[in-house]
Amino acid sequence: MSDAPDNLVLVYLRRLDEKMDRVAEDVRDLKHRVTAVERQLGEVFVGLAALQARMDRIDSRLERIERRLDLADAPR
Repeated sequence: MSDAPDNLVLVYLRRLDEKMDRVAEDVRDLKHRVTAVERQLGEVFVGLAALQARMDRIDSRLERIERRLDLADAPR
């Protein structure tokens, strides 16, 4: 009779161990996926910064063209 409770406890411990292994694998997978998302988000920010720099250059060129053609409004 004393073997049954021990075996039952071992069965539950093994089940818990298997579940914990699956959870650990899932967490490992999620870490990889989050890292990939962070990397992609960083690339998006770099792209946006490049676009902003281009827009700033276009803006300054447009202002210069407006001044040369006397199309600019009076300075504020």
